[in-house]
Amino acid sequence: MRLIKVFTGSALTLALFTMMAAVVYAAPGAVNEIQGTIKDALGRPLTGANLILKSPDETVKGKTKSDAAGHFVFSSVKPGTYAVLAEKSGFQTGTAIVTVEAGTIATATLTLAAKEALEVAVEAERLNQARNSLSPKTGGSTYNFDQNDIATLPEGENTSFNQVLLQAPGVANDSFGQLHVRGDHANIQYRIDGVILPEGITGFGQAFDTRFASNIDLLTGALPAQFGLREAGVVDITTKSIYETGGSVDLYGGSRDTVQPSFEFGGTEGKLNYFATGSFLENNIGIENPVPGANPIHDQTEQYKGFAYASYLLDPTSRVFTMFGTYDGWFQIPNNPGATPNQVFLHELGISGFDPANLNERQYETNRYGVLGYQSTIGSDIDYQISYISRYTSVHFTPDPIGDLVFNGVASNVFQSSLSNGLQGDGSYRLNDCHTIRMGFSASDESTQSNNISTVFPEVNGTVSGGPITIKDIEPKNGNTLGSVYVQDEWKPFDKWTVNYGLRFDYMSAYVTADQLSPRLGVVYKVTPDTTLHAGYARYFTPPPTELILQKTVSLYDNTSNAAAVPENSPVLPERSHYFDVGVIQKITPALTVGIDGFYKITTDLIDEGQFGQALIFSPFNYAQGRIEGVETTVNYKTGNFAAYGNLAVTQSLAKEVTSGQYNFSQAELDYIANNWIHTDHDQLFTASSGVSYRWLETLFTVDATYGSGLRSGFANTGSVPYSLQINPGVKRKFVLGNCGPIEARIVVLNVLDRVNEIRSGSGIGVFAPQYGPRIGLFGGLKYIF
Repeated sequence: MRLIKVFTGSALTLALFTMMAAVVYAAPGAVNEIQGTIKDALGRPLTGANLILKSPDETVKGKTKSDAAGHFVFSSVKPGTYAVLAEKSGFQTGTAIVTVEAGTIATATLTLAAKEALEVAVEAERLNQARNSLSPKTGGSTYNFDQNDIATLPEGENTSFNQVLLQAPGVANDSFGQLHVRGDHANIQYRIDGVILPEGITGFGQAFDTRFASNIDLLTGALPAQFGLREAGVVDITTKSIYETGGSVDLYGGSRDTVQPSFEFGGTEGKLNYFATGSFLENNIGIENPVPGANPIHDQTEQYKGFAYASYLLDPTSRVFTMFGTYDGWFQIPNNPGATPNQVFLHELGISGFDPANLNERQYETNRYGVLGYQSTIGSDIDYQISYISRYTSVHFTPDPIGDLVFNGVASNVFQSSLSNGLQGDGSYRLNDCHTIRMGFSASDESTQSNNISTVFPEVNGTVSGGPITIKDIEPKNGNTLGSVYVQDEWKPFDKWTVNYGLRFDYMSAYVTADQLSPRLGVVYKVTPDTTLHAGYARYFTPPPTELILQKTVSLYDNTSNAAAVPENSPVLPERSHYFDVGVIQKITPALTVGIDGFYKITTDLIDEGQFGQALIFSPFNYAQGRIEGVETTVNYKTGNFAAYGNLAVTQSLAKEVTSGQYNFSQAELDYIANNWIHTDHDQLFTASSGVSYRWLETLFTVDATYGSGLRSGFANTGSVPYSLQINPGVKRKFVLGNCGPIEARIVVLNVLDRVNEIRSGSGIGVFAPQYGPRIGLFGGLKYIF
């Protein structure tokens, strides 16, 4: 590992110098250039194509390669007429004639015809379109990130999945990688190529890499009947489709000993299409710092991620596909040097003191998922897909056996795991020009395990009496089942109108058994070619997260230092809600689009979660009533090489009366919440994000920013933390280094203002410790494209 760090440090230093040299080199008098793009016959950019510039006498005047966007540049070209030749394995050679005038930039666009693989690509593209037709988005709101959007973020594809989603409207940041969409706690569903992934214990946003995504859609609002169970936000991911062999190797890192190498590779062999990516991350700030300083104490992490996808065309109308994802994470739990030990606990242990900086808590996380599917079309009117899904996740928290007793009166060794297996099917039938019928089902079975071996002090009449004892709380739960069916009709009664109406039935059986029939209705009205209105209503049914297992036997800890203040522990019930959504999208000019969306949600048995102990594991509970309301605005502007966006959301999330998991609360909080509407702990009034990028020749200048008015804190969430603001500028330069091919160099400054951004104060419902966002950091990288 030391060798990797030394090598990475040298490589990153080279990247920084190379970047600065490349940018400076490009700056003075960059005229007499040829810029262009290269695409295949389907209009998709070709990466890594070889381009040669020749004069009329056949003299080679320059060589370069195309980047991920198919873009290429020949610099410092003398005035005259030239031929640009393009070559790529599996494609026919292409030529464009270009005339360069003094002080100008000439442009060229080349299209290469495939020798053999294009037929396979066309068939696969047709199936991709058919799969998309299975997922209508009528009535709700959709925010899209494509490969270019991700590439223009300051960190590019090194951006964590959660940080990408934070650039969407109404997405608030929390500690431990959590996201809150439109005032909901978690309740996010992830889909890959239309396949629903079962929920896991680990933070799923952290378990994903952005590298395998071709498109990421965030769906919110009143969604059609096919979307259910987790409805605050549906993250719909489309995997990359690479039909020509190629890939990249990326070495990224910087401040706080960050090392992040990664690779991606894909290609086509006959009718087989494949893609794989992997990454490793090591740094000294794996979890948010509990103090506002730049460098936390005891906060190292190592994380391994991988993803592989393969599909095989059985015939022009059908294919089988499989995908596999893996994630392993190891974390040190950061220490708070200001913590004060309990003198009574010290006395019972026979020690005089304990330095909080020496605590040694750790957490291990595992995440595996696999999918095997079959997709086909029948004629021109019927599309369907059926998939088998399996997922295993686990979390293992190991305490400091002495330190946790000294500070908390309990040292818990906690292991939780979840194994889910499921089946999903979706189909669509184009009845006629006015009606498209869609229907489908999903079913899964989950087995969970919760092992909690705790060391505590015995108590008599509330007073510690004697040395520590061990309590075992083992809770296996098998046969947790979820089942859903839906049917819906996309009806186009008039040219400008689209109506989607349907029904969904959901059933669950775990610690409780429940079901619900849910109607859905969405309407889209294209008022003019530039103005689109949408409105929708959805009845939602959200089961409790069974893998976040409650400490069921509260009485085990009676008369100990871990005894609950309130012994009551009612079961967590499914959440039921009515959701209303209305919005408009207006294209002001061809380059400028604005949108506004309002939403209102009425909920019974509102599900929330909290960290009620030192382990970074969350426990769910219910509020009897909930109410969420808000407005989102978004602006997008793109012209030529300049692009900008901005989002602002105003949200209020209120709840009343705790009806389950009461043992996690004090009696005073329970009494107050029973008689007053309170803000949920994840409520944030104002949430904003924005970004600007400009491509000048082969150099990309970019900056993004996020703002939050502050999550809740204090008794019953009656207070809030200060606002947070993080601005991240970056620059990327592409160049060709000898015969090595195209290389991208990147420099990023995260939190350039070096603001102290407090995420959590250590107070509030389900908030165990304070957390602060990262301070200023300098990062860089080199990416080799082949």
